[in-house]
Amino acid sequence: MLARRGPAGATSGSVVFPSPLGQTRDRSNTTGDLRRAFDRAGVSWVSSHTLRKTVATRLDDAGLSARPSLTQDVYLSRKVAGPAAARVLEM
Repeated sequence: MLARRGPAGATSGSVVFPSPLGQTRDRSNTTGDLRRAFDRAGVSWVSSHTLRKTVATRLDDAGLSARPSLTQDVYLSRKVAGPAAARVLEM
C-alpha cells in the first residue's frame, strides 16, 4: 500500500506522507492535523498514542511483533515480524 502511495521512482528513504511542499512533515503540524481529523470523525478520544497502542495490541494478540523497535520495546515482548503482521492489521 505504501509503495502504491509513493511517487514513481520513490526509494526506501522517500517521504510517504509529505508536507504540502513535499518535505518531511513537522510533528506539531501533523499532530494538529490528526486532532482535527479525529474530531471531525467524532472520535475526539483518539490520539496518535491510541493508534500506536491499538496496532501493537492487535499484533501482539495475533502472536506477532510490531516495528519500529521502540513500539516493540514499549508494548511487546515478542520479536517476530513479517507478512502476517500486515494481514492482522488489514482486518
